[in-house]
Formats: sequence, structure tokens, C-alpha cells
Amino acid sequence: MPWNRPSFFELGRFAQWLVTEPLPPRGSRSTAVRFRSKKTANAVLTTTFEFLRFGSGHGWVPQEVVDPLAEPKYLSFLPPGYEPGEEDEFRTIAARTIKFVVADEGIEWLQDGQVEQLLELLSRARDRFLVALLRCTGMRIGEGLGLRREDMHFLSRSTTVNCQVVGPHVHVRRRVNPNGALAKSPFSRWIPVTEQVVDLYADYQYERARVSEAEQTDMVFVNLFRPPLGRPMSYPNAKDMFDRLARQAGFPARPHMLRHSAATCWIRSGVQPDVAQDLLGHASPSSMQPYLRATDRDKRDAVESTAARRRETR
Repeated sequence: MPWNRPSFFELGRFAQWLVTEPLPPRGSRSTAVRFRSKKTANAVLTTTFEFLRFGSGHGWVPQEVVDPLAEPKYLSFLPPGYEPGEEDEFRTIAARTIKFVVADEGIEWLQDGQVEQLLELLSRARDRFLVALLRCTGMRIGEGLGLRREDMHFLSRSTTVNCQVVGPHVHVRRRVNPNGALAKSPFSRWIPVTEQVVDLYADYQYERARVSEAEQTDMVFVNLFRPPLGRPMSYPNAKDMFDRLARQAGFPARPHMLRHSAATCWIRSGVQPDVAQDLLGHASPSSMQPYLRATDRDKRDAVESTAARRRETR
């Protein structure tokens, strides 16, 4: 099959292959069989179809290949933040014809008690600081691993380093980092931190000082327990740590769940969405929509509190 002339049937077979073909094992010792999720398959299909459309625009792919990939769809119910236009001219969109139906599972987050359990299970100061920092600030893991020591302003005043922000805080900046970590947003921001985070950072600095190789880099998170010592901590390092932690705790624990935990806690505590949006580094207000949804606890509390008031008025 020529790459630029796939039939609609062949693209459908490719979609099925994406979810039925086993993925390579993680590591040489792993025996677990893994498959792509339908959500991941949809992302691959989106990239594939956009590439074909790009090729069509340059004359590499026939238009008859691209035409069946989408069909008009009228949006009766608009997604949050979607602008339909003054005369509803944007209600009709081009909908993909080949895609998997994926249920909206909502966001996954950890309760405060679960976060405390994770901290208790960790024996290394570096790892405890990483978990507490992600939970406190809502950073993405790439933002955390990309931090430099110059970003950690943990004194009550930071005027000595030409920073006018009052109180302990951390700066998130987008840079090219040796470990490949990258802040998603191109805009820098600062995030306040708690006394607990400051204390855990001091513990980590004491632990780090015992590894002379760590002084060769300004990156905050570095390898202290396995070679190459002093090298900036990478995504696989962090994932391995969280995987081990999840097995010990007996529940899922991933870096992004700590981000969701911070955002959910802020919103549930009455923090205005625009403030939470700024703390998280989201460019669009619509990105906050998942955190504004009612939780299972919210719905149960609503029913039970209403029933209690009805009993009181009888």
C-alpha cells in the first residue's frame, strides 16, 4: 500500500491494529502484556489524518483519500468555552469518521490522607520533597524536573536575588534542560509554597550535600543513589519512583495526580478559578472545567444535607 494512498478500509484496519497489537515490554525483565488505550489510539489517528491533510495541501496525497476522513456534524450541545459565532456559524464542525468512543473518566486525584501516606512511605529526602512540591504547587512533572536551584526562593524576602515576590515561592521557567524536562507553558510564573515544602527542601539539601557529584549541576533534582551520580533526574527515574511508591501504597500514584490534587483542593476551598488557572499555568479558562465538576462527595453531600433540612422542618 503506498503511504499516500491508503483506502478508508485500510485506515480502519490500522485503527484496530493500534488497540490489538501488544506494545513492547517495559524493560528486559517485564513480562506484562500491554496494549494502547483507545484514547492513545485516537491521538495516533489524529496525527495520521492531519499528516494526510498536510500532504493533500501540497499535492502529495490525492484529495479522494482525505475527503472520507471527516463529515459535517452539528453541535447541539456546546463544549465549555466554545464560541458558536453570532449566527451559530461555528456549530457545524468536521467530525472524524474513524475514531474510538472513549468514556469521559474525569480526573484522577489523591486525597490529603493518601498524599500523607505516600510521604510516610518514602525514606529519601529528595523523593519526599518532590512529592510534596508537586502536591503543593500543582506543577507538571516536567516543570518540577526542570527546576534550577536559582528558582527556589525559600526565604521570607528574595530582594537579594532581585526578586520582589514576598514569601517563600518557586519560579517556573521554560528552558532547554539536559534531562529533557520541559515546562509546557512558554510563560514564566511563580507559585507560593508552604512551610512543609521549605523544611523538606532543607532536608534534601543536607542529603544532596553528601554526594559530591551533585555539586556539578544547578538542577534541583539529581541522581543521588545510582550512577551516574549527580546527573539531572529524568522522566524514567521519576516514573520508576512513582511506580514503586504506588505498589507500596496499594493505590495508583502518578505525578499528574498530584497536580490534579492541588487544583481540586484549591477549587473546593473556594479559590477563584482565575487564580487557580494562574497557579497551574493554564492559558485558557476552559482548561479549568474538569476541576469545576461536582465530585461524588459533592453530590452525596447535596442529597444528604437537603434530606437533613427537610427532616428538621417537619
